[in-house]
Amino acid sequence: MFENLSDKLDRAFKVLKGQGTITEINVAETMKEIRKALLDADVNYKTAKAFTDDVRQKALGQNVLTSISPGQLLTKIMNDELTQLMGGSTAELNFPATPTIILIAGLNGAGKTTFTGKLANFLKTQKGKKPLLVAGDVYRPAAIEQLKVLGEQIGVPVYANLESKDPIAIAREGVALAKQNGNNVVIVDTAGRLSIDEAMMVEIEQVKAALNPHEILFVVDSMTGQDAVNTAKVFNDRLDFTGVVLTKLDGDTRGGAALSIKSVVNKPIKFIGTGEKMEALDVFHPDRMASRILGMGDVVSLVERAQQQFDEKQAAELQKKIRKNKFDFNDFYGQIQQIKKMGNMKDLMGMIPGVGKAMKDVEIDDNAFKAIEAIIQSMTPFEKENPDSINQSRRNRIANGSGTNLQEVNRLIKQFDDMRKVMKQMSNPAAMASMMKRMPKM
Repeated sequence: MFENLSDKLDRAFKVLKGQGTITEINVAETMKEIRKALLDADVNYKTAKAFTDDVRQKALGQNVLTSISPGQLLTKIMNDELTQLMGGSTAELNFPATPTIILIAGLNGAGKTTFTGKLANFLKTQKGKKPLLVAGDVYRPAAIEQLKVLGEQIGVPVYANLESKDPIAIAREGVALAKQNGNNVVIVDTAGRLSIDEAMMVEIEQVKAALNPHEILFVVDSMTGQDAVNTAKVFNDRLDFTGVVLTKLDGDTRGGAALSIKSVVNKPIKFIGTGEKMEALDVFHPDRMASRILGMGDVVSLVERAQQQFDEKQAAELQKKIRKNKFDFNDFYGQIQQIKKMGNMKDLMGMIPGVGKAMKDVEIDDNAFKAIEAIIQSMTPFEKENPDSINQSRRNRIANGSGTNLQEVNRLIKQFDDMRKVMKQMSNPAAMASMMKRMPKM
C-alpha cells in the first residue's frame, strides 16, 4: 500500500545521514523532501504542510543524544506525528444497546456491501456477536442477492423485502426482526449514492432519522485518493458519521486518504479492507500503520492474525507429534492452510521489521503454495503419514500426479526433512541450550 511513500521517506531521512546535529538547514531540506513525498502520496496539501511544520518544530527543539543519530531521532518524531495524524489511538465500535444498529453509507463502487459482510463476519468470529444483515440497497441490480450470498457464506442471517422499494420501511422491519430473534447487532446496507445526488442524500438522512443508529460507518475506496477525502467531508456534513472505513488498501493505492481523512473530517478510521476474502478486514491501529509506513514492520498485527487461526487443541497435539518426531505431511498441509487464511503473503512479509523494504521489488504470488499443495495431495494416505517411505519410484509417481517435476518433489521433501530436524532439536531442551551457546559464534 504505502511502498512508494516509504521509499521516498527513506530517501528524505538520508539527508540527515552522517550529520552530527539537527540544524535549521538540514531539517528544512529533509522536510521539503517529506512534504513532496506526502503530496505525491495524494495527501491533502494543508495536511502535509501542517504535518511537516509540526515535525520541524519538534525536531529543532530536541537534543540529540550521543547514542542515537539525527536520522533516528527524526524517525521517532515522524512515527509519533504520523500516529497522531491518523487518529492517535484505535477507535473501537460502540455497543451501547441491544440491538446495536450500524448504518453503512458510501459512494457507488466503494465496496459497501462486501464490507457489510466482512463486518458481520468480524463481529461474529472476533467479538462473539449475533448479527443480522439488512439489505437496504433497493436500487442496484443484484445488491440484495450479493448480500444473501455473503450472509450464507459466513453463516449470518439476511433480512430482505423484495416486494418493497422503501429503504426506511425495510430498515425498520429488519430491526424489529432482530429484536424478535435475539440478534444483538443489526447492520444495515444502503444504496451507493453520489454526494451531488440531493434526492439520495435526503433519503439516507431519513433512514438515519428513522433508525437513530448507534454507529454510522462511511465506506470509502482508498484508491480514489484525495477525492475520497473531499467526499467524506460532504457526507459528514450531512450525516455526522461516527467512523470511516477504507477499502481496497491492498491495491495500487498511494495511501493519501488514510493520512488525510482524520485531519479533514475529524472522524476516526475504524476499519481497513485488505483483500477480497471475508477475513480480510482489520481494525485500524494508527500507531501500527505509522510503523509500517516508516518500514518498521507491524509484528503485533502479525501475531494477532496468527492467533485468529490458532487452534489450541490442535497445537497441543502437534507439539506432541513434534516431540516424538511424528510430524508428517498431513500436519504440514494443515499449517499451510492456516498461513493462507492469515492473508496476502506480501502483506504478511511487510509486517516483519526490515523484511518489507527487502521484499519491495519482489513479486510474491498468492498461489505460491499451489505446487506444494498439489505434491502433498498426490501422495497416498500412507505416504503422508510416513514421509520416510517415499522412495525414488514413489517420487516419480508423485511428480507425474501433481503436474510438477522430480526436482520440485525432491526439493520439497528435503526442505520438509530439514524442518523436521530443526523441530526435533527445538523440542529437546539440552539441544536447544547447546544451539543458543553456539549462536554468538555463528
